Amino acid sequence: QVQLVESGGGLVQAGASLALSCAASVRTFSSYAMGWFRQAPGKERDFVAVVSSSGGRTYYADSVKGRFTISRDNAKNTMYLQMNSLKPEDTAVYYCAAGIGDDYYSHPMAMPYWGEGTLVTVSL
Repeated sequence: QVQLVESGGGLVQAGASLALSCAASVRTFSSYAMGWFRQAPGKERDFVAVVSSSGGRTYYADSVKGRFTISRDNAKNTMYLQMNSLKPEDTAVYYCAAGIGDDYYSHPMAMPYWGEGTLVTVSL
């Protein structure tokens, strides 16, 4: 079984910071590429960031580059998303996702395992 649980969402003001976590119930977390996605109200799900299985490589959507940082702690089976300088357009449900092997680092939209999401709301 692969179970992913996001936490850390909430309501913040524009310019604030927020940190999300994704806890993975899996036996070999270090085998999985991990990613963050988001879905705004009435919109399709978008890619946010991805991290390789070792944590050595990261890639970001242009909309969050320089503001968000993805990381992971393989000893804790946890992935993180540090979000700084938040904007109202960052408002969305944020999902974590996973796939075995770093082929999914190159193709994160194909990741087969998903959490249920956590809501981030950024007010003016």
